[in-house]
Parts: sequence; structure tokens; C-alpha cells
Amino acid sequence: MALYCIGDIQGCDGALGRLLDTIGFSPSRDTVYLLGDLVNRGPDSAAVLRRCMRQEGALRCLLGNHDLHLLAAAHGARKPSRRDTLGSVLEAPDLRALLDWVRQQPLARSHDHAGQQLLMVHAGVLPSWSAKDTLARAEEVHAALRGTHLHGFLHSMYGNTPDHWRDDLAGADRLRVIVNALTRLRFCSAEGSMDFESTESASAAPPGLMPWFDVPGRRTADTLIAFGHWSTLGWLDRSNLLGMDTGCVWGGCLSAVRFGATLAERELIQVKCEQAQAPG
Repeated sequence: MALYCIGDIQGCDGALGRLLDTIGFSPSRDTVYLLGDLVNRGPDSAAVLRRCMRQEGALRCLLGNHDLHLLAAAHGARKPSRRDTLGSVLEAPDLRALLDWVRQQPLARSHDHAGQQLLMVHAGVLPSWSAKDTLARAEEVHAALRGTHLHGFLHSMYGNTPDHWRDDLAGADRLRVIVNALTRLRFCSAEGSMDFESTESASAAPPGLMPWFDVPGRRTADTLIAFGHWSTLGWLDRSNLLGMDTGCVWGGCLSAVRFGATLAERELIQVKCEQAQAPG
């Protein structure tokens, strides 16, 4: 029985299949966590979703910004952009089943391994949040996705404000901050104010900002966090961090980490990917 994490797939089902073959994935034996952005920009988003649905339980997913964008586009809350490749889903005969499955997936997951906690998100965690806070706030969005007011939630989900967390936030503002932190965050200030303009590497932080994981006093610093979303960051391996978006859709690699007897024992496994889109 093996435990894995896999970074951003973005509709590259062929690469996902090759990576699962490379690691010798067995649905009856192994557990694989997919760190969001299952769909979009790559050639076959529908195939990725169907694979995840067939092997649910062994392939455990969380949602990224592109997965939420799919739901928003399907519900008329967001127009597809010229770079979107969501047609295989939006025009699929099993569209309803695909969308129903997507909305059942959370924005954060946790796995206990050998007495240690692995926390997984797509993008980031605000410095003032503990691991327990992160999972609880992700569940607030998960409830909105599963609820009867999905249409309204998706139409109010987009925007860059508020740009920081307050415990007294309520309604659409509260959910928007949670979504932005878990699915869009890269840089923030020392006080936790989020920036959504820069997509550069961690070494090119705008003035007054830093990568979310480098904020002094971050409350999740003692928890191993695996995340994706940041292809210009690339592979990041620290004792308490795994950055796993290695640019599959841009012609980079699709990456998996296999954990050993402890979370500290880990192996990087990659497959090279065909470029589906050019960066920029």
C-alpha cells in the first residue's frame, strides 16, 4: 500500500495515465491525492474527470481555480476565455454527471500517515490559519458547492476583495476570501493581505510581499503542506512544504511524490509532458 500526491494535471489525461503506469498505481492498494486543477488548458479534461470518477476512493481529488472555473462557466457565471479547453466537458453527453461529481470535491484534504498530518490544498494557506482552520474553512465552501444555492455562490465567487481574512467576515465576502486563499494565493504581505497580480517565481516577489509559505509566524509551519498552482515556482521540496506544479500543460513534467514509512521519506517521480499551450 503506497501513498502519493500528484500536481496540476489541467486536462492532460495522457500524461496522467503514463504517470500512474510509471508508479505502478493499483486502485485496490494505493491512495493518490490530486492537488487540484484537474481540468482546462490541456487536451482532454473530460477524460481526466471520468478517470477520477471511475477510481474514486483510490484517486482522491481537491479543487483548484480551473475546476471552479469549469463550474462557473457551466452555470453562466463566467465566460470561457480564448485559452480555455473545456469543450470536452461542456459538450459532453454526461455533462450533468461530470459537474455533479466536481461539486462534491473539497478544497482541502488531510491525511494521517504514520502519526503525521499531511495537509493538501491547491494554492496556499493564509498565515493566520491553523491546519484545523484551513479544513474547517474549506468545508464552508464545500457546503456551498453541494448546496441548493450553487448558482448564487458561483456568481458571487469572483473578485479580489476582501484581500485578507477577518473572523467576522460573513456571506459572499467570507467565502470569496476562502476560495481565493485556497485556489489562487501565491504572494501575500506579512499581515496576510493577498496579491493576485504577480505570477512570477518566489524569488521575484513584488515589493512588500513574499510567498505565503515564507511569512514569519505562519501557523501551519509545523505541518507538511502539499500544493500546486504555481508553475513558475516549480518543484519545491522542504521539510514542511511540497510545491508540485511542474508545468505539465506548458510542456514541463507531471510530478508525483511517493511517501515512505514517514512523510519525511519521499521520492519524486516525473513524466515528461507534451506542450498543450505556450506560457504567457
